[in-house]
Amino acid sequence: MNVQASPIRPGTLVLIPVPLAEDALHTLPAQVINKATGIKYYFVENIRTARRLLKAMDLQVDIDAIRFSEIRKTEPPDLDLLRQWLTAGEEVGLMSEAGCPAVADPGSILVDAARQLDARIIPMAGPNAMLMALMASGFNGQCFRFSGYPPIKEPARSKALKALEQRVQGLDETQIFMETPYRNNQLLTDLIRVCSKTTRLCIAANITAPHEDIQTRTLAGWEREPGDFHKVPAVFLLGK
Repeated sequence: MNVQASPIRPGTLVLIPVPLAEDALHTLPAQVINKATGIKYYFVENIRTARRLLKAMDLQVDIDAIRFSEIRKTEPPDLDLLRQWLTAGEEVGLMSEAGCPAVADPGSILVDAARQLDARIIPMAGPNAMLMALMASGFNGQCFRFSGYPPIKEPARSKALKALEQRVQGLDETQIFMETPYRNNQLLTDLIRVCSKTTRLCIAANITAPHEDIQTRTLAGWEREPGDFHKVPAVFLLGK
């Protein structure tokens, strides 16, 4: 009697959250650390920082035994390698540079490819800048929208910012967005120029860092005291 071997089931893609601030390992649940240090195959945005984080999680981890594939901004991730690892039944980790993978970063491409293989996807709990900023803003948490990065050039930039404000006023929908850190101050200037002075803006800067700063004011208040957010990781929210 011939018994056919069962086909290897697709592996697992584990979405590993990363601290938002340097030296904020305490913001990760213990189960994330335990899982992350046991995975031997990884897709990461930066191999050097991923290796350093895993070593900080557990000094005993054998970094040289872990295989990494880097997700570069200039080219798509190596989906063939992901498929190879998953079809071999491996457990594969996905890390962004900060926060939760596949949220405001290119990791969703890998998640979609894993789903097409019918691989198991495990999202793990951890810090997320957009949600933490929303929690602390005082704005509507029942109806909100993340819009990513606004256009850089005019007139598209002003038009996009005005459209966000209109959604706030018309739908009471909190608008969450970000900017490249070296353009934060310019974004604040543009919001003050384009939007009504009575519209409220929350800027959540350095979330989870010792110098965390989360403030909500009208745009008139920000105009009087703009602050300095140059090269600071920040999340912007418009709300009623």
